[in-house]
Amino acid sequence: MSHSFPEVAADWKAEKRQWVKPSTYAIYVRLLNLYILPCFDRERPADQAAVQTFADSLLERGLSVKTVRDTLLVLKMILRHGADAGAWPPLESRVHYPSTGRRSPAILSRPQQRQLMEYLQSHFSFPNLGILICLHSGLRIGEVCALQWRDIDIAAGEIHITKTVQRICINDAGIHEYYLSVDRPKTPSSTREIPITRELNAILKPLRRIMQADDYVVSNARKPLEPRYLRDHYHHLLKSIGLPRMRFHALRHSFATRCIESKCDYKTVSVLLGHASITTTMDLYVHPGIDEKKKAVEQMLRRLGS
Repeated sequence: MSHSFPEVAADWKAEKRQWVKPSTYAIYVRLLNLYILPCFDRERPADQAAVQTFADSLLERGLSVKTVRDTLLVLKMILRHGADAGAWPPLESRVHYPSTGRRSPAILSRPQQRQLMEYLQSHFSFPNLGILICLHSGLRIGEVCALQWRDIDIAAGEIHITKTVQRICINDAGIHEYYLSVDRPKTPSSTREIPITRELNAILKPLRRIMQADDYVVSNARKPLEPRYLRDHYHHLLKSIGLPRMRFHALRHSFATRCIESKCDYKTVSVLLGHASITTTMDLYVHPGIDEKKKAVEQMLRRLGS
């Protein structure tokens, strides 16, 4: 193996492609080509200071902390690969950057959610049905695009989430690959069963009787709808009924928030969403207000005096 950084990176890519999902590989290649190789077009970073300087330069360019973290992860994997192959000695690097922090997710208000649900119920189309399913279940956009009629079990009253759809775009060594991938869900915990609400059951039950089991729900065809097309349809729909523009993921956030507001226990909400950890659910959706804080302090004082 040559000791040049680009050739070690190419060797790492060839090995990595065998073991990771196509979507993950596409992300790795994008970060490598956009940010890493232009800075290290011949040699690896010389030391920890060089890695820190590289990270600082990415932040100065306006990249998000998450993007910088992901880019450094790829860089560190390549450095480790080169060290394991004997191309260079190990380079231990500890990089300092700002915390990503947590922002409250954008959600539909209750009146906005009612308005959207009423419109979807009165203006049937298969893409509209997909949006409605998300509001009733908290599915991710790739999960609802991957939903087939066979995944809807009316007798058990459940929707089975077993796969997700992604558009894979890989630009590797001048070769462009674009294709739609139907793969396993984001994490093992994302494979799950979600109860069908009574309102949604009234819509799905008669359709399930007449639809082909292998057809995809949102596309009404044997091939799934690309998530970006459903996203575009959703944004056009919001504009047409006078609702503010929000990310498609706001449907999932709205579902989770309504569950929390209804006093559902956090573990159940976490399982419904397919989160790998209840900590993710707590961090995103559990934000005690001043009344809850006052109640906690008062309870503490009462116990102290007893």
